[in-house]
Parts: sequence; C-alpha cells; structure tokens
Amino acid sequence: MSRPPLLVAALGGNAMQDPAGDDTVPADFARTMETARTIGDLAVSGEWRLVITHGNGPQVGNHLLRSELAHEHGHLPPLPLDVCVADTQGGLGYMLQQSLVNALHEAGAPAVVAALVTQVVVDEDDPAFSKPSKPVGEMIGEERVDDLRQRGWSLEEDPHRGGWRRVVASPDPKEIVEAGAVAALVDDGVIVIAGGGGGIPVVQQADGTLVGAPAVVDKDLASALLASDLGADAFLILTDVDRAFVGFGTAAEKAIDRMTVAEARAYMDEGQFPAGSMGPKVEALCRFVGSTGGCGVITSIPNARAGLAGEAGTTIAP
Repeated sequence: MSRPPLLVAALGGNAMQDPAGDDTVPADFARTMETARTIGDLAVSGEWRLVITHGNGPQVGNHLLRSELAHEHGHLPPLPLDVCVADTQGGLGYMLQQSLVNALHEAGAPAVVAALVTQVVVDEDDPAFSKPSKPVGEMIGEERVDDLRQRGWSLEEDPHRGGWRRVVASPDPKEIVEAGAVAALVDDGVIVIAGGGGGIPVVQQADGTLVGAPAVVDKDLASALLASDLGADAFLILTDVDRAFVGFGTAAEKAIDRMTVAEARAYMDEGQFPAGSMGPKVEALCRFVGSTGGCGVITSIPNARAGLAGEAGTTIAP
C-alpha cells in the first residue's frame, strides 16, 4: 500500500501566542490548541504524513530579556542566544506536542507525536553576524529605544506596526543536523515537530565538532532546507495573512494566487516582498520548489486545507 505524501508545515511564532496580547501560559496553550486542531485535521484525514516546524520570534526575544534582567538584578549569568533558542524550542515544542496529542485524541485518531531538539549548521563567516536583521521579542515604544541601545541592543524600526524591535544575527542555514532522525521517525509513522525557532544555530569546527552560535535562523529558510532534505511533496507556510500581495499598502495592491519561481524572484528583485515580512517566506518556497519540484503554499492557519487544494493562499510552482 502506498504511503500518503509528506507535508512540512511551518507555523509562525504567532500560532502559539494569544492574539489579544495575553502573555500568560494558559492563554498561549489555548491558542496552541486552536492551531493544533487545524493542523491535526490534516493528519486525521490520512491525507498527509506530517512534519511541523515553528517560529519563536516573540518568545526568544522575551526569553533573552528575562535572562538579561535576571543578570542585572541578581547573580545569574546571562544565557547565550543559542541556549535561549534551545530553551524556547523545547518549551514551544512541548506546548505544540501536547496540544496535538490532545487534538488528535479529541478527534478519535490518537497518534504518536514527538518534538525533536534540532540543530542547524551555519557558516561562522556569514556576513549576517555583523549585520543583525532578525526581529525578535515584542514591539518597543520610542521612549525605550535610547535606554535599550545603551544596553547594547540592536534595534530596527517597524513603520508598519508603529514601533521598534530588537534585531539579532540571522545567518543562512546550511545543514539540518537531525534531518536523518526526522526521516526515521516519519518512516515509523510519527508526527514530528522539528526545527523549532529555525533550529539551534551551531558552527561546525575543523575537527567536526559543533558549537553554538549567537543567532536566530529564519524558521522558513530552515524549514525549506528540512523539507528539501526529506524530499517532501509539499511545503506549507502558515502565517497571519491569507496570501502574498504585490503593491502591498498601495492603491495598486494585488493578491497573488499563483506564481512560478521565476515570477516570484522577479517580484523579489522589485522589492515587492520586504525582508522583514514576506520576503523570507517567498524565498523559502522558491528554494524548496526549485530543488524538489514540489508544491509550495503560503496562507493562513484556517485556510491550511484549502491552500493545499489550491483554493486559497499563494501557490508557488516550478
């Protein structure tokens, strides 16, 4: 009997964060459960084998801030950024794993779900280390900018959302260290959560050993690499908008239902997809589709099934 096709679904950090701004753990669990019911439905139907990745942008910034405040007001040493990524990967993986198990139990289709600690190799000479660009944490008001810069933070203004965000290095992912383990688990019928927060960034030394790197890897680019390594049939990026737009925020704004890799790259060359928002998502889909010929889709969580059917979202084709 043939196996169902393999889907890699990438969730934004907002998929596990209360949209009303309630930062309590119960509120985040409630939001994660909503997401799990939608994603779990794809597995319940038997249509797909499933690997799930997720972001951690808001959460890792908050974790980093907690560490720095604890260091300033107590006697705890500050945590390096790679450990903050690992901590949030574990915490968010736990929330998503438990929520998926519960959602599948509710649906009468129990399954084994496993969250896997995942490392991603980056190049220590990547120019991104000298040009922080990845937004992390919450929005910051103008009144706090000078103080935070004195602490050594790199900050970047977000004119669309009316505030500032902390930015950190975001090097390009080169290798998913645990890709083989993910493949083995999928082959055994496990729903795998991997690559959380873009994976824990590590550098491979001359002797082959790995050491952590102070960065946050873009989760969509890391997910595209994992999807390509696994030979996935489809790569689905779930975000807070229904589809990609060109001319966004202008009188010429137009939703894109379908485009080829060449068309997508032409739009990127025009600056249609900003680096801080849709740009990495479109780039990630182009990499996956270009390397595998598979199906790449961007859409919102409620439209996940419709997006895979070509009835919603933006599809990128070879």
